[in-house]
Amino acid sequence: MKIKKGDLVQVISGAKQERGGDRGKQGKVLRIFPETNRVLVEGINRVTKHTKAGQSQGGTKTGGIETVEAAIHISNVAVVDPSTKKPTRIGYRTESVERDGRTRNVRIRVAKSSGKDLS
Repeated sequence: MKIKKGDLVQVISGAKQERGGDRGKQGKVLRIFPETNRVLVEGINRVTKHTKAGQSQGGTKTGGIETVEAAIHISNVAVVDPSTKKPTRIGYRTESVERDGRTRNVRIRVAKSSGKDLS
């Protein structure tokens, strides 16, 4: 997967913000679900969830209506270029790194639009 946990991503599809959607919003990736090709993004795709009422150990009431983030398909988000703050595609560059007397090839993620390295 080209998108990793902690990346800053932007929603590139769906309803516009004027119509109550999330297109154009940016957020940090909290979690990735590779088996379903979905990502959980901070502040994106917020849904209301009804939780059943109960009691905790201290005797306080729990439950009610809360808003939580729901997963969004990975094809609907794009990684944000660190220099231009706009969505970009991701490429890879190989670099030879020497550690403990061994030479290894390491793949480094690169923003296609600017050529800057992504951490």
